[in-house]
Amino acid sequence: MKHCRLLISICIAVLSTAPASAATKKVGQTGFQFLKIDMSTRAAGMGGSYITINDDATSMFYNPAGLALMQSKGDAFAMNTKWIADISYLGGGLAVSLGDYGTVGASWMIADYGNDFIGTRYWPSAPLGYIETGKLDVSAYTVGLSYATALTDRFYVGGQVKTCYQHLGQNYIDTLGTIRINELSGLAYDFGTIFYPGFKSFRIGMNIRNFAPEFKYEEEGFELPMTLVIGVAMDVLDLAGEHENSLLVSIDAVHPRDFTERVNVGAEYTYMKMLSLRAGYKYNYDNEGFTAGIGVQQKLGSALINIGYAYASMKYFDAVHRISVGIALQ
Repeated sequence: MKHCRLLISICIAVLSTAPASAATKKVGQTGFQFLKIDMSTRAAGMGGSYITINDDATSMFYNPAGLALMQSKGDAFAMNTKWIADISYLGGGLAVSLGDYGTVGASWMIADYGNDFIGTRYWPSAPLGYIETGKLDVSAYTVGLSYATALTDRFYVGGQVKTCYQHLGQNYIDTLGTIRINELSGLAYDFGTIFYPGFKSFRIGMNIRNFAPEFKYEEEGFELPMTLVIGVAMDVLDLAGEHENSLLVSIDAVHPRDFTERVNVGAEYTYMKMLSLRAGYKYNYDNEGFTAGIGVQQKLGSALINIGYAYASMKYFDAVHRISVGIALQ
């Protein structure tokens, strides 16, 4: 109960520092939006409801405390997301167990915005009032280092520090042709916990992502998309006694800095630890809603190979597709 009270106290403290108005959508208040993209096919297929069931290298993108639940000696993965408007995200991670000393990991993600952005410059004598200055070089990435450990046999904690970078091309700032490079970088922090009260496989989790000081382009400051997530999950087949298959059900309550409260719901049925079918739904999102996915696991010697696919419907855009491959060393 001591750890449960600690978990609740942290959540209340963070919520008390957030804007109090839930009636108004807090849009346009944060930057570096690429930090909000799902970077796991398993999580994406389950509607993003993932902070209490992650137990591999993908934990670093959701709840770093999950690294402490990793059963393998080492775990690595890579995935690609075909996002809207021809945007792609490529990311991955590597985690290594240190035994009684915890688990360490490194993660990375690169945003590819394509090469179709054309820069312009005000030019009053031109027919349209401007001239083109060529293609803009636009990019973003994040790289993080994580650590997690078990404080008891039921309570797990983890954290991550990451550097975030964004480059938004360049522009002329005066008539003399002075060029300003629009780029920005800084550190952000993630922290999470997972607690097993002792009833079957039921667990409670909490995660704070993208905690950072204010960033600033020139004179305009903005915050990163800090998000507090509180979730619960359980293998509901535990209620029927011993079983070879599993049916995980997960629910996450999401409190983002730049939107009203959201709820992510997901489920995963796994047959004989070989085939997983996933589905989920994201409530109170402008575009996202139903999700689905599939995962296949195959053991090759001392290695366990994981291949995953996830589908996410979009209200105003084409559907989003994700693929991933991972390997765990037993």
